[in-house]
Amino acid sequence: MQDRKGSSGKGSTESISGTGSGSVNGSVSGNGSGSGNGAASPTLTTVAVSGSPSALAAKWVPPAPLDSARAFGYLQQLCKIGSRTTGTAGMITQQKLLQDHFEKLGGKVVWQSFTHKHPLNNGPVEVKNMIVQWRPELKERVLLCSHYDTRPLPDRDPKNPKGLFVGANDGGSSTALLMELGHAMPNLKVNVGVDFVFFDAEELVYTAPNGTSLGDFFIGSTYFAQRLVDEPSDRVYRSGILMDMIGDKDLQIYWEEVGFQNAPTVAREVWEIAKQLGIKEFVPKVVHSVRDDHLPLIQIARIPVIDIIDFDYPTVASRTRSYWHTMADTPDKCSGDSITKVATVVMEWLKRQPK
Repeated sequence: MQDRKGSSGKGSTESISGTGSGSVNGSVSGNGSGSGNGAASPTLTTVAVSGSPSALAAKWVPPAPLDSARAFGYLQQLCKIGSRTTGTAGMITQQKLLQDHFEKLGGKVVWQSFTHKHPLNNGPVEVKNMIVQWRPELKERVLLCSHYDTRPLPDRDPKNPKGLFVGANDGGSSTALLMELGHAMPNLKVNVGVDFVFFDAEELVYTAPNGTSLGDFFIGSTYFAQRLVDEPSDRVYRSGILMDMIGDKDLQIYWEEVGFQNAPTVAREVWEIAKQLGIKEFVPKVVHSVRDDHLPLIQIARIPVIDIIDFDYPTVASRTRSYWHTMADTPDKCSGDSITKVATVVMEWLKRQPK
């Protein structure tokens, strides 16, 4: 594998083009229908802008208990740790922070620990997936996933490819989203169990002097998926949502092709919910095909999982100055409103899961 993600928008060295209109066929069996009505709409507050009382703009206010400022604060907190690469002190600090956070909210934290060969010295490095279980007594469950490791170096940075990479959008934003969504989970009425899964070692990869990649992708999610196959239980994941790079200030989220092909019911459910809630950043159109942590879940564990991802960072028009995998992927490029817009849609999707 040449690179983690491929699309027409980021110039990845591994491009899997996806420019269809969304009329892709094929699926993995077991999609939940998730249909339902009566969505509670978020609040839109009108405020004066540009010094003119007649100039009005809609201000995003997410439904309680979600809070955009608090979500952005979580993102800042994560980035202040610095690099959170697999097996480093920064990752260990993050793991303690997250465990304390979710246990205080009432989640049951379970760790999946194993070792993997480090790409630089071939020695063992500890990899730890973190699972936060809500209503662990229920057998029928859904997955909400994020990778929480950061790429070791900003290898696409035009000035300093060996500098510090804090991964505000890439790794941080989806982790902050689940931290924020945790506030809703104790009182959220759901018919299924919910597991937040934080995958480690999504991209424990370095770039060699000749431009090739050293290391492996999707290490944590592959281990998680394989464990589900090798150690079957009476717990069943009916479907799932992976989130990645959802904090962009200029948010546009399209259907991702691989997820749409393999979990079309879930994709249509989620984007229909966004439409009903008036969250226009969700656009029901296939634009990118992305290699991400949903691949092992689909291919190994046979779970229909979609990827909610804004691969254009910051925008399609600005792709030549993308912040992706550069030192510029910092919190100031992100928005708490973007995080809570995605969280609002996902929260409503959870509420509509049938028995």
